[in-house]
Amino acid sequence: MAGVKRERDAEDEEEEGKVEEPLKAEPLYFTNSSSRTHRLAELTANRQVRGKVPDRRSRHCPYLDTINRSVLDFDFEKLCSISLSHINVYACLICGKYFQGRGLKSHAYTHSVQFTHHVFLNLHTLKFYCLPDNYEIIDSSLEDITYVLKPTFTKQHISSLDKQGKLYRAYDGTTYLPGIVGLNNIKANDYANVVLQALSNVPPLRNYFLEEENYHGIRRPPGDIMFLLVQRFGELMRKLWNPRNFKAHVSPHEMLQAVVLCSKKTFQITKQGDAVDFLSWFLNALHGALGGTKKKSSIVTKAFQGSMRIFSKKLPHPDLPAEEKEALLQKEEYQEKMLESTFLYLTLDLPTAPLYKDEKEQLIIPQVPLFNILGKFNGNTEKGTKNFLKRFQLTKLPPYLIFCIKRFTKNNFFVEKNPTIVNFPITNVDLREYLTEEAQATEKSTTYDLVANVVHDGKPTEGAYRIHVLHHIWKRKETDDGNSHTGA
Repeated sequence: MAGVKRERDAEDEEEEGKVEEPLKAEPLYFTNSSSRTHRLAELTANRQVRGKVPDRRSRHCPYLDTINRSVLDFDFEKLCSISLSHINVYACLICGKYFQGRGLKSHAYTHSVQFTHHVFLNLHTLKFYCLPDNYEIIDSSLEDITYVLKPTFTKQHISSLDKQGKLYRAYDGTTYLPGIVGLNNIKANDYANVVLQALSNVPPLRNYFLEEENYHGIRRPPGDIMFLLVQRFGELMRKLWNPRNFKAHVSPHEMLQAVVLCSKKTFQITKQGDAVDFLSWFLNALHGALGGTKKKSSIVTKAFQGSMRIFSKKLPHPDLPAEEKEALLQKEEYQEKMLESTFLYLTLDLPTAPLYKDEKEQLIIPQVPLFNILGKFNGNTEKGTKNFLKRFQLTKLPPYLIFCIKRFTKNNFFVEKNPTIVNFPITNVDLREYLTEEAQATEKSTTYDLVANVVHDGKPTEGAYRIHVLHHIWKRKETDDGNSHTGA
C-alpha cells in the first residue's frame, strides 16, 4: 500500500482561518506498477492545472469596467473594515472598502457575493484578483492604481523635480503641482501638517525619502517602534510628490498615527499642539530612527544642523549686599564659560508686546525687522535666564536654516501670544555678521532664500496654523563656487 498527498497552492491559502479546509491525504491502492505510474501522472497534471498554468480569464476579466477610481483612497490605515485586522487585507476597487482574505467565508469573498463587487487589490502584494471566482487579474490598465498605492521615483525623476513647474491633472479633474498639495486636517492636526509640509519641500530631505532604498536597510533593535516614523514619513513624501494622484490632496492619517504611537500620545490628532514643540521632537526622533547619534550624522543633521558658541556667566543673588556680590564675582564659579553646541533650529525672541491701549482705545501691534531679533546671535547681546547671563554666536551655518519665533509664553494660569509682526525679506538674507571671525573666513556662502513660512492665526488655544510654500520655478542665488543656502 502506498499513499500520495495532494498539495495545495500557496497562493490559494489565506491566513487567520479565512481559507478552505485543507485537502486530506488520499490513500491509493495499486495492483501493478503501470497503474501506479498512471495515477501519479494524473495527480501531477491536476496540480499543474490548478496552480501553475495561468487561468485564461486572468487577461480577459469582464469586470474591469466596474472599477470606480473616484472612490479609491489608499491614505488610510490598511486594516479590514470588519475584523480590523492588518493581515492579508484587500481593497474592493468598486466601493473602496478594505476586507480581509479572499478564500471561502472570508470577508472579501462574502462582500463580493453579497454586493456583486468582483475586483480586489491585495494591499501588500499589489496583485489584483477577481472574486468569488478567485483568479488573478493581469492587465496593464490597472498600473495607475498600483502607482497611487505605492508611488516610486527614479533618480532621473528626482533630479528634475526642481527644474519643472508643470501642472498635473488629477483623476477628479483638479490641477496641482506635485509637492504643493493640501494635507487634510482630520480634526486638530494642523500644527503637525504645516511642519510635515515644510519639511517635504526641503530638497535633500525630500530626495532622500523619495527613494525607499536609502533607508530600507537600516537595522533597528528588536521591538523598536521608532523606525515606523521613518517608513510613514517616506510614504507620505512619495504621495505628496506623486505626479499621478487621483486627487489633489493627501490625508496624513497613517503618518499621524505613527506620531501618536512613537511620541507616546504627547502629540495627538484630536488635540491642538505647538508646531515648534512638534518640529523639535520630530527632527530628533527622525534622526535617532535613522541611526543617527551625537557623533553619527543622518540626513536630518546634514540638512539642518549648525553650531554655535554659548557664553554663560553665573550671577549672584540680587538681594545680596554689594560687597558680597563683588566677592562672589571674583570666584571661578562666577567667571564666564564658553560651550560649543549644535542646533537644528534657532529660536528668536520677540520684544515685549504693549500692555496699554493708545489714545484711540486700540492696541498698537508693533513691528520689528528680522535682523533686530537676529541680534541675539551677534556675540555681544546678553540675555538673562534666571541666575545666568548668556551670549550666543554662530560658528557654522547649515545648508537649510530654520527660525522659530517664540510667540507663546506659558505660566501657571494661561498661555499668552505675542502679536508682534516680523518683517523679513524673501531672498538674500545674509547672516555673515553673526558668525565668528574664524567662521567668516571659512564659510563661503552665508546667504539664504525663503522656502516656507508657517503662521499661527487666532487665539493661542483656539487658533490654527497655516503654511506658505514657495511653488514657482526660481533660480537660487549662486556664489562664485556654486554654493548657496536656503532657509525655511
